[in-house]
Amino acid sequence: MTPLSFLNMHFISFFSLLCLLLSRADARYGHGLVRCQFTSNDGHDAVYLEQIYINKVLLVQYNSTLGEYVGYTKKTKDIADGLNKSKAFLKQEEKNTNACKTSIPFVADVLLKSVEPNVKMRSVEAASSRHPAMLVCSAYGFYPKQIRVTWLRDRKEVTSDVTSTEEISNGNWLYQIQSYLEYTPISGEKITCMVEHASLMEPKFYDWDPMPESNINKIAIGTAGLVLGLAFFSAGLTCYMRNTKRGRMQVPTS
Repeated sequence: MTPLSFLNMHFISFFSLLCLLLSRADARYGHGLVRCQFTSNDGHDAVYLEQIYINKVLLVQYNSTLGEYVGYTKKTKDIADGLNKSKAFLKQEEKNTNACKTSIPFVADVLLKSVEPNVKMRSVEAASSRHPAMLVCSAYGFYPKQIRVTWLRDRKEVTSDVTSTEEISNGNWLYQIQSYLEYTPISGEKITCMVEHASLMEPKFYDWDPMPESNINKIAIGTAGLVLGLAFFSAGLTCYMRNTKRGRMQVPTS
C-alpha cells in the first residue's frame, strides 16, 4: 500500500467519525478535502491540509504549517483539542505531510514537463482595409504558459500591423495563442512565424507557403488527368481515322 493510499484511508476514517459526531437533524451536506499545496518542484514548501465542511461551512481542519487541528465552532474546537492530544492522530498527520512533500517531485516531473507547441499558419480575411491580406499563426497544446510568437518578413522582425491574443488555457494544463499579421503581399518575399518556447532548444521558423501542398496536389492530379484524357483522345482519334480509311470503297470509273 502506497503512502498516498494510506493517507486517503486515514482521512476517510477521520471524516466519517467527524460527520457522526457533528450529525444534526438539519445537516444536509458534508464533504472533505485533502490538499497538498506547493509552489516549488522539490516540495520543500509544501503545505498539507485536511478540511471538513458541513453545509459548505468549514468546521475543522488540520494544517501542517501549524502542526495541529483547528476547530471553527464551539463543538469542533472541543473536537480539535481532543485530536491535538492524540499522539496517534498527530503522528499520522506527520506521515501524511511527508508523503505530500516526497510525492511532489514525481508529480511535477509528469505534470510540469514542458510540452512543445503545435504550430499552424493560415490565411484569413483581412480585418481592415489598410491591407488586403492577413495571416494567423496558431500555437497550441504547449506548456508552460510563457511563449513568444514573432513575425518576420525576409528574416526581419515585423513590429507593426501585428496583434496577438493572450495565452489561453485549454483547461488541461496546456495553452494556446494566436498571432495575426495584416500585410500587403510583395512578389518573392518570405513571411515567417518564429516561435520561442521553453520546450525548444532554439527558435523554430515556420514559413508561409501561399500555395498549400494540398492545392499543389490537386493541381498536379488535375493536370495529370488532363494529359491522360488528351492521350486517350489522341489514340481514339488515330484509330478512328485508320478505320475510316480502311472502310472506303473504290468506285470504278467507266
